[in-house]
Amino acid sequence: MCCLYLTNLTNCEELPETVGPNKASLIINDVKSSNQYKPQHEGSLYAAPIIKQASKLCFFVRIANGCGIPAIPPRVTGYARIVNGEEAVPHSWPWQVSLQQSNGFHFCGGSLINENWVVTAAHCNVMSVQHSNTTITIPNTTLTYHRVIAGEHDKGFGSNEDTQLLKPAKVFTHPKWNPSTINNDIALIKLATPARLSTNVSPVCLAETTDNFPAGMTCVTSGWGLTRYNAPSTPNKLQQAALPLLSNEQCKTHWGSNISDVMICAGGAGATSCMGDSGGPLVCEKDNAWTLVGIVSWGSSRCSTSTPAVYSRVTELRSWVDQILASN
Repeated sequence: MCCLYLTNLTNCEELPETVGPNKASLIINDVKSSNQYKPQHEGSLYAAPIIKQASKLCFFVRIANGCGIPAIPPRVTGYARIVNGEEAVPHSWPWQVSLQQSNGFHFCGGSLINENWVVTAAHCNVMSVQHSNTTITIPNTTLTYHRVIAGEHDKGFGSNEDTQLLKPAKVFTHPKWNPSTINNDIALIKLATPARLSTNVSPVCLAETTDNFPAGMTCVTSGWGLTRYNAPSTPNKLQQAALPLLSNEQCKTHWGSNISDVMICAGGAGATSCMGDSGGPLVCEKDNAWTLVGIVSWGSSRCSTSTPAVYSRVTELRSWVDQILASN
């Protein structure tokens, strides 16, 4: 198994305008594939410098809170993969952020949950401003860690997007994060300055502890991760994939005892997350609003599309998130 983050490839190693809820069209086309980015180490999906039926009331609360309702509706045309995936409609996943080194190298994804906070994976090892006094100096360049880019679709040079460069003021890692078992793979980033909410930047809803997202439900993951495991670089444009959820029992047929209650699996039917997607969102529609159900955590070291990827289960981690936000 492999965490889906990237190591440095060169070293090989404003609230949205009021809109009615838009249900993305999920036209499921089973696309066969056998694509398998060399992980930095066995156990995760990040690119180092290589989703309870609820009452109608809950639905209106979500709209009032401005979460999970993109101003630009997404369209997911099927089981196209982030591995060999399809490009997302620009800015249709407005909570998606790119975690980058100061030289612009994308290493992980994340999700904006309000104007002050981003959620990502613990194994992304995000460094805050207060921990970035040490710099790496190379000729004509000084590198510092790390930055959060919001409102981005195309991270290629020359892109004319109204992106926001935000700095992490503090990073909170789950106290029971275990790099060996990859349990509790979640971290919260408090931004040094609030994100400016707009059409292109708005928060995702967080799954409640009592929410139920059943096996077989189609959800969506997004990211700038590799489109095949041995690709030379990550894509410039945000990719997306529709994935079916699995029960943990189903997932254990692939991953055995590695699967715990704080994990949720999706994919294995022609689509998957890959290195560089780590920390990014797995969202499902609940009451016509997109809800963060999983955080990209780990999976196949060759990004196999016949093997499900594993995500941190937000319903099991929500109470910790609430505690951190309330006390900070």
